[in-house]
Amino acid sequence: MGRFPLVSMVKIKRARDYFFSHGTVPAGLVPEIIVRSWQRSVTNGVPAGDELRDIPALSGEELAFYKEKSRDLLVHSLPVMENLYEQIIHTSSKVLLADATGVVLHSIGDPDFLGRARKVSLQPGGVWSEEVRGTNAIGTAILEQAPMAVHSAEHYVAANHFLTCSASPIFDPHGRILGVLDVSGDSRGHQQHTMALVQISAQQIENQMFSTGFERELVLHFHVRPEFVGTLYEGIIVFSQDGSYLAANRIALLHLGIDRYQAGSQTFSTLFNASIDTIFEQPGQFAQPVRQLRTCTGVTVFCRAKTRLTRSPKGVIVAGKTPLPAQTGAGERHPVLEDLELGDPGMQKVIAKTRKVLGHDISVLVEGESGTGKELFAQSMHYSGPRRSGPFVALNCAALPEGLIESELFGYQEGAFTGAKRKGYAGKIRQADGGTLFLDEIGDMPLQLQARLLRVLQERMVSPLGSVEAYRVDFALVCATNRKIREEVAAGRFREDLYYRLNGLLITLPRLGERVDRIPLARKIVDTLTVSRGPVKLSGEVAEIFDNHPWPGNIRQMHNVLRTAVALLGPDNEITVEHLSEDFLEQYRPPAETAGTLTADGPTSLDSLEKMAIRKALEECGGNITAAARRLGISRNTLYRKWQIIPTEEDSP
Repeated sequence: MGRFPLVSMVKIKRARDYFFSHGTVPAGLVPEIIVRSWQRSVTNGVPAGDELRDIPALSGEELAFYKEKSRDLLVHSLPVMENLYEQIIHTSSKVLLADATGVVLHSIGDPDFLGRARKVSLQPGGVWSEEVRGTNAIGTAILEQAPMAVHSAEHYVAANHFLTCSASPIFDPHGRILGVLDVSGDSRGHQQHTMALVQISAQQIENQMFSTGFERELVLHFHVRPEFVGTLYEGIIVFSQDGSYLAANRIALLHLGIDRYQAGSQTFSTLFNASIDTIFEQPGQFAQPVRQLRTCTGVTVFCRAKTRLTRSPKGVIVAGKTPLPAQTGAGERHPVLEDLELGDPGMQKVIAKTRKVLGHDISVLVEGESGTGKELFAQSMHYSGPRRSGPFVALNCAALPEGLIESELFGYQEGAFTGAKRKGYAGKIRQADGGTLFLDEIGDMPLQLQARLLRVLQERMVSPLGSVEAYRVDFALVCATNRKIREEVAAGRFREDLYYRLNGLLITLPRLGERVDRIPLARKIVDTLTVSRGPVKLSGEVAEIFDNHPWPGNIRQMHNVLRTAVALLGPDNEITVEHLSEDFLEQYRPPAETAGTLTADGPTSLDSLEKMAIRKALEECGGNITAAARRLGISRNTLYRKWQIIPTEEDSP
């Protein structure tokens, strides 16, 4: 149970009883941050009993208003939530996004947990501020403005004791709290690494917020170690044309040893002991390798700069015509179809067929299970074809709430929505002009929008919401789905005329479990994740697990498992079983356990084989459970649970 074994649960309940009797808690029983929250909950008059409070959820209209207010947060968060959910799937959990007031805006969860979560309004429209719900990860993270884990009886309201929750606040580039990312689940299934995954995901959302809104400022990406520039762990700081500080992420402030209040009065020169002109002295104007700067505290950092600003011959800063791409690692390049040929015959046939239609005005429909790499395949098509110099623009039709899909796809005119961006929004279709538009999960597009999309494809013109003006567009179209669109057409959920328009060429990507190139693929993913830090290899034990794993989450699951493993590597250069998460290992069964084995006495059951394998591993490891679990490729908790039912020698016949 991670950091919450039985003895810890006893301590929490003892602390809770003592708190309600004395108003305080002896030091060391529960974190001080929990005690502070309990005290605020008492002050706010929150009932602490088992009864479910009648706290009404927001109406559909009210929720739509809150979503529109947090439009940018939703757009940047939803793909990250999908990836986070893939890493905790089948753990009786759900991923939630709340705004800065504690209103849940969006959630993704395991079906077996949704019913229990719904009873306490842990769903879109539910309000989880501390003032209303007492101590809870979402509301307490907002007030403390810090990551927050609240487990079982640490929740102030007894009705919420079945939950274990890990939440991290999300800040905008200026340090204002935008919302909270949270994973909530059954307290009996707590995973120790969940909080780390939530914090990594929140940091990813924050870093993505820097990609918009600072096109004409100087954005500096840096870290004390060069291999971390371009990763989730880099510092990002923004300066105006004259070198004044504008914004920074939390990691940047940590490296510089200042807080946001101190940062407000700083300049490039005071923070880096150099003139901002030094950035423009680099030959090649930012298409540069990592370079060094020295901070005001005397620490050397490695950095890359991104800006549209350039120096004129007279030394004046001017805005460039086109933005420079963000540097995300030394030697970065876009994927092409050749990169996907790793030795699997099925993929080779798919790629050969795809190459024949590149450059022709033929829409491509890519089918495949969730996580089979449909977007990567679409990107590879784009960068292998004649439109490679144009934009590749993606939209996931399933990740966005229905009310946001239309405006994200078609754009909107200034003033079309209350609180919308002042200058309006072009929309994905116009952004893709001259390049490729990729519509993922096209089967989830609402019927009324299917008609609008069909009209755009027929007329090659698009009109933003709230506008009478139409804009001509020219783009290649690639769509993807994990459904059988023909079946959706038969059921009346997808327009037949749009289906035939999209289905110029149908491509079906195989499941990862059916592919024979799993290990080459894993090694390629590791190479892309570690491009700035040097070679990292898979141990033989990990390679065996990967080769025999069922991979229900396909390539996305493999990528997420490896991303977490790389984050846990530290200075190591080999991924071992210790770097793999417990819930991933619990899905794995060694080959000997997947089928009965014929012996001289007849077939041996899976249960018997399991017991034999565990007993042998324990004997060879001298009774060391951790070492035996590592040898078997399962978690220590799983081994302990199975070991409890193995008969002792005295019990054996």
